[in-house]
Amino acid sequence: MITENQYFDGNVKSLGYETAEGKSTIGVINPGEYTFGTAQKEIMHVIEGELSALLPDTADWKSIKAGSNFEVPANSSFKVRANVQTTYLCQYR
Repeated sequence: MITENQYFDGNVKSLGYETAEGKSTIGVINPGEYTFGTAQKEIMHVIEGELSALLPDTADWKSIKAGSNFEVPANSSFKVRANVQTTYLCQYR
C-alpha cells in the first residue's frame, strides 16, 4: 500500500511504502527549516538538491548534498534546512 504524508502546511510531502527491509518514504522538501522526530532509526538520502542537517547531540549544521545521506538514531529529533526544493528517500530501520 502507498500512503500519502504531508507536514508543515504542505511544505514537506512524501509517499510511503514498505519493502522487505522495512518502511520507506520518498518526498520533496520546500525551502525552509523543519524539525522532525523519529521513533525508528532513519537513513535519509538526498536525491536532488541539498539539505543542511542539525543532528542529535551535535552543535554544527552538516551539509548533505545530492548523492549523500545521514543517519538519525531512534527516539530522537533532528532539524533540516533547505534553500531549494530537495528530494529525499528516507528509510526507517
